[in-house]
Amino acid sequence: MRAFILTGLAAAMLAGCAADGDPRLMNIGAQRSPDEFAILPTEPLQSPPDFQTLPTPTPGGRNLVDPDPRAEAVAALGGRVSAERTGGIPAADAALVRHAARRGTQEDIRETLAAEDLEHRRRNRGRILERAFGVNVYNRAYQRQALDRHAELDRWRQAGARTPTAPPRAD
Repeated sequence: MRAFILTGLAAAMLAGCAADGDPRLMNIGAQRSPDEFAILPTEPLQSPPDFQTLPTPTPGGRNLVDPDPRAEAVAALGGRVSAERTGGIPAADAALVRHAARRGTQEDIRETLAAEDLEHRRRNRGRILERAFGVNVYNRAYQRQALDRHAELDRWRQAGARTPTAPPRAD
């Protein structure tokens, strides 16, 4: 019986040490419930005006009745969907973009941040038993990067800036 317990404990510890490619800090993947956000309603089916001019099907491409949340958000905020689909910067926003980029930009910033975050998650995946038992270590891993909203509010108020009220401190 003792050998069985020791074997089970050793297996659990080895499973916790496994070097997976994408460290999980939230450890909610073991939960096998349906994802209600993965189901998107489609638009009503419609017949095209001319069946001879239908586009060629593209594997993995977009269906005409699939919702387009990005375009819907642009339209809801008063933007032009056609301008959003061109991929360029609208002329009305060119001055804003130039001002924001006045000190230079990094073209591959998304890839750089993704690689740095992956390395951070690998370093802060938790202890062996936390990994073995699926303990959520997300808050502890990112605690040093979190902003203290009350300290920031106090800093701005001391600088003389007008600030809105904030919820009382819980501590």
